[in-house]
Amino acid sequence: MTRIKFSENGNTAFEKLIGHNPEILKKWNALEETVWNDTSLDNNLLEQIRRAMAFENGCEYCMVKGGKPDFDASQMKTSIAVAFAELFCKDHHSISEAHFMMLRKYFSDKEISELCTFIAFVNASQKLGKTLNLTEDYQLNAVIHLNESK
Repeated sequence: MTRIKFSENGNTAFEKLIGHNPEILKKWNALEETVWNDTSLDNNLLEQIRRAMAFENGCEYCMVKGGKPDFDASQMKTSIAVAFAELFCKDHHSISEAHFMMLRKYFSDKEISELCTFIAFVNASQKLGKTLNLTEDYQLNAVIHLNESK
């Protein structure tokens, strides 16, 4: 059970939790659409980051949507981005210039800006979902179930 009641606004369980204020829901959704679609970053890269962060943040709703990340360790650009995102979730205070030096080997400044913005938005969304107890039971688009994936 979620920690607050669902609102009447929104299409998904997550949207119904933030939909108590329709303006916040509208602008949250607009920002989500922007970070996914108006970017120079590859959508598969973004999805792998989202999946990794879901498990790092413990957001069941997000974990079951796509399952665990699915990429080969030889895909250095994806590996570096996912590792950076996981570090952001664990301890953003520990991110140093050395981490940005590594990012610059694979990403332009524009891409790093977009990457950090995407990571921050997804991190906030997943931590909000976890905080409000949005469990896998509410995810209508689940591709896995957590009990089966262990």
